[in-house]
Amino acid sequence: MNKNIGSIFEDSKIVEKIKKKLPYLFQLTEIDNSRDGKLGMEVGSARERIVIALLIYKFGPEDVKTNIPITKSETDVMVFDKPLSIKTVSGKKINGVKLIWTVDPKKALEFSKTYNPTCDTILVQINWDDIGYFYLLPKEVQEEVLENLGRKKYIKLPKRGTNPRGVELSSKALDQLTNHPKTKKIEVFWKREDVKYNSYDRWVDYWNEE
Repeated sequence: MNKNIGSIFEDSKIVEKIKKKLPYLFQLTEIDNSRDGKLGMEVGSARERIVIALLIYKFGPEDVKTNIPITKSETDVMVFDKPLSIKTVSGKKINGVKLIWTVDPKKALEFSKTYNPTCDTILVQINWDDIGYFYLLPKEVQEEVLENLGRKKYIKLPKRGTNPRGVELSSKALDQLTNHPKTKKIEVFWKREDVKYNSYDRWVDYWNEE
């Protein structure tokens, strides 16, 4: 087996599964994490678990470690003993990619002064009824773009007087990261299916078991 996260993008079987199954699975998790038509914050963690399940399917549970200490803020999973971050965003234009969630302006400023990329990142762009992408942003690409742009142009701090939700990558940084020649990507058409799915059914089924 090629022990490299990038091998996903060379595996035609996995590429086809991502194109076919990812929109459907993300649609189910949106149903699971919606209330009155609005998505809850927990949908991000649910999407992350779907991507991690793909990694386990591809590489096997022995090479995908999911029990990550909470202190490893940027690491969501370990693949071949290497840290990996998983991020998902919605929309035609990629923005709002968080580097850290914090409501403390001081902490946000301090983070922006000391932040350096620590791992590769899988970034999934969800764009319903249109084209989105499944990206791999290598750590070396993140480091290169950060050095070229500088911290002030790479990192977007929350505006004063607003309800801060965290520190983000700037739109310029995201544009350079996603278009870098060393970044890998899979084009996905985000088609919604006509699914009959109730997020409570499986729990009712468990209660029905003797």
